[in-house]
This record gives sequence, structure tokens and C-alpha cells, in this order.
Amino acid sequence: MDRDGTGRTFFSMEENNNLRTYLRYNCIVFRKTKEQYGGLSNMASGFPICINGISIRTAEALYQACRFPNLPEIQEKIISEKSPMTAKMKGKPYRDRTRSDWNHTRVKIMKWCLRAKLAQNWEKFGELLLSTGDLPIVEESKKDSFWGAKPTEEGTLVGVNALGRLLMELREEFTKAQNWDYYIVKPLEIENFVLLNKPIETITKEIDGTNRKPSNDSTQMTLF
Repeated sequence: MDRDGTGRTFFSMEENNNLRTYLRYNCIVFRKTKEQYGGLSNMASGFPICINGISIRTAEALYQACRFPNLPEIQEKIISEKSPMTAKMKGKPYRDRTRSDWNHTRVKIMKWCLRAKLAQNWEKFGELLLSTGDLPIVEESKKDSFWGAKPTEEGTLVGVNALGRLLMELREEFTKAQNWDYYIVKPLEIENFVLLNKPIETITKEIDGTNRKPSNDSTQMTLF
């Protein structure tokens, strides 16, 4: 178990990374960004995220940038790339300078990135999440059995499916949201959570094309 900076305890996939088996016909499976549910992928374009006034094209670029808080020049290269795969590869030569607690914090950071993606693409991403119903969400991957699940000869998908499980958690949170006026995602309470040498600020839900701050009498849902 772990804590997300709010005092709340949540399930840690890093501590319980047992493989799971999924039946393809009984799941929402995504692999390519152009597929029906491709928008669930971190690689999907069309879901920009604004952090500290900086527009970042994909959740993948944001996630990869968070890997290198002490290398602002590499962060800038990563978030400047148009292609999410190229953004990911930009950091590869510097993996030995990854933040020291990466293995412990990477799931928290991924969850924060997904919440930021939802907060700033509320209708579009929220509708996509709801369209999955209550079925398991699985990222199919031939190489990665942690974030996704690998296809087997038996036709099943086997993996930790960490990304799919985080998306299911986010879908549940979105489904439960009632009578909200503002949707707020606070920065993680982890060491050195920065972008380009500046502490990452709170993210607010974009409404009617503007980021408005909540008034005292407004209803807000805060995610950490």
C-alpha cells in the first residue's frame, strides 16, 4: 500500500505486480492510436495538456519529461517533439540519470498524467472512458507486460496491465463525479516534482476554453 500525498491509502501496483489474464472478447483492448479506443493510449494525439503554461502534446511526453527533473534541457527536448514515440526516445540516452525514486514513483506519476489528461480534456476523454462501460480496459503490447498485456497463443492477454488498471480507476472516479463545477489536479507530493526547473502547479479543468479558478461557493472535485 502507498499514499498519494493526501493521506489516503491506495493500491500500489509496484508492490503487487502479479500478472493477470484477460479474455480479449470480454475487454476493451487498445493497441494503436487510430483504433476505436486508441485515445486511451498515452501516445494518442488530440489530448493536449498544459503544465505551468506550457502546452504538451501527449500524456506520454509529459510522463517521460517527469522522469528527468534534474535535466531541464532534456525535458524541453522531450516535450518539444511532435511525435510521442520520438519524445520517448529523446530521453533514452539519459536513462542512467533518471530520478532515483523512479521505480517507486512511476505509477503515481502515470496516474497523475492521466488525471491531468482528463482534467484538460474533460468532455472528449471523459466520454471515451464512459464508452468502455464496465469492461476491463487492456493495453495490448507485444513487448511490455507491465504497462500492458501480451497476447498469447491461446488468444488471451497476459500482463500486469498497469495502464489499463489506472484507466479503470480513472473511469470510476469520473463516473462518480457529481455536481462538479471545477476539476482540480494537485501536484504530487514527491521530491523534485518540477518541469523546466519550476515546481509543477495545480491543474484546473478547462471550461469553455478558459482555465477559471473556483469561487468560494463553487463545487469542485479535487484529484491528487
